[in-house]
Amino acid sequence: MIRFDVDPFVPDGEQARRWAEQELQNPRYAEAKPTWFDYLAEDVADFIASLFSNDTGAQAGNTALIIVTVVIVAALITVLILWGKPRMSRRVRRHSTELLGERDDRTAAQLRADAERSAKSGDWDAATVLRFRALARGLLERDIIDPAPGATAQAIAREAARVFNAHHVAVTAAAGAFDDVRYLRHPASEESYLALAATDDLLASQHPTALQTATPSEAVPA
Repeated sequence: MIRFDVDPFVPDGEQARRWAEQELQNPRYAEAKPTWFDYLAEDVADFIASLFSNDTGAQAGNTALIIVTVVIVAALITVLILWGKPRMSRRVRRHSTELLGERDDRTAAQLRADAERSAKSGDWDAATVLRFRALARGLLERDIIDPAPGATAQAIAREAARVFNAHHVAVTAAAGAFDDVRYLRHPASEESYLALAATDDLLASQHPTALQTATPSEAVPA
């Protein structure tokens, strides 16, 4: 006998339990479970709320002072993290041995001396490569540029030209001389080396802040 008072689509108690267990095994419920941070945030919120309850009203003055102090310290730590990290990154790059695609821990002065020795022996190719490395290392040592890791000679020249905008043509030509020898295998000459060395000496002798007031006609072209 068929009972019409029973909905065939409504499970009984045992079937409903099995369906519920199967549904709760779905990974999305595990992902939605509160994390330790959620519990911590909830505890902190409850603690702050309790500070302003009637039971602790007499201690509100001291508690408010503590809260303000904690907020100020947290803000200072946040500022230190956000402001100090880039400065640390800059120091790491300045002293990095990676320079123009090669590991080289020589200072700018050492690179210039090695370039001069190569020039005296007539090895203009080696002298050119070394002298542009000296130019780049010198700008790094003075915190004038902060190139990304693996920056090319042209990228370094563009960054330097933004500061030494009156000499962007000479800086770009120096990077071109480096690329000609290093990558295009075009032989350098005494003339091209001396021009690069003169650019390096010029940048090394000038303070960048004195060049930021250059006229618009001297600005780096887009």
